[in-house]
Amino acid sequence: MSTIKIPPVLRPSVGGEKELQAEGASVGEILRDLAGKHPATQAQLFSGDGELNRYVNVYLNDEDVRVLDGLKTPVSPSDTLVILPAMAGGA
Repeated sequence: MSTIKIPPVLRPSVGGEKELQAEGASVGEILRDLAGKHPATQAQLFSGDGELNRYVNVYLNDEDVRVLDGLKTPVSPSDTLVILPAMAGGA
């Protein structure tokens, strides 16, 4: 199982957990496993067409998956995914 680090904004949707384990061979499978176990995360992570929401950044071992192979990026059980919602603002 791979480790997923959960940002504070998503923690209420996963019972307050900071870190979870999920199964899958790709980033998409891991995130869908997470959404299957915690349905409230589905709309937060995925758009209506099943793609990663544009305001959600996912890193696989410190690499942005968008510069890799997106949701198809292969994942091994020793890997760590970090979910980071995009921030906006400023002056």
